[in-house]
Amino acid sequence: MRPTVFAVAFVVTAIFRSTATSAAPQKVASEIQNVLSAQQDAWNRGDVEQFMSGYWRSDQTVFISDDEVARGWQKVLDRYKRKYSDRAKMGTLIFSDLEITPLSNDSALVLGSWHLKRANDQPHGRFTLIFRRFPDGWKIVHDHTSSAEKA
Repeated sequence: MRPTVFAVAFVVTAIFRSTATSAAPQKVASEIQNVLSAQQDAWNRGDVEQFMSGYWRSDQTVFISDDEVARGWQKVLDRYKRKYSDRAKMGTLIFSDLEITPLSNDSALVLGSWHLKRANDQPHGRFTLIFRRFPDGWKIVHDHTSSAEKA
């Protein structure tokens, strides 16, 4: 009887572990998708400050684009405000092709595409983000965004 109890306990433990392991990446992906969705919505309302709430509010935040490195949340915000100074320049943002890969319980890598719909052009490109989980939720700590060549 004793070997049967151990065998059942082993199988039940294995089932619970596999369920927990497979659910964790899905939960991480869902939480990060919520952050990106909130950012997209804020951008499309013209609210750059709220868009920036998806970034870690720290001097250690890193943003790379246009062969420039901006270090610090405030510098990233200033860059966005300078580059997208009005609604016409902001256009309508669409994130797509998201691939979210948890790296640990508190970090994840995100690959994706961005597209701006504007009256006179349609800039687009790719991004790589590193997210970290903080007490107040998932935040972008490193953003490397590139633009596709104009056709």
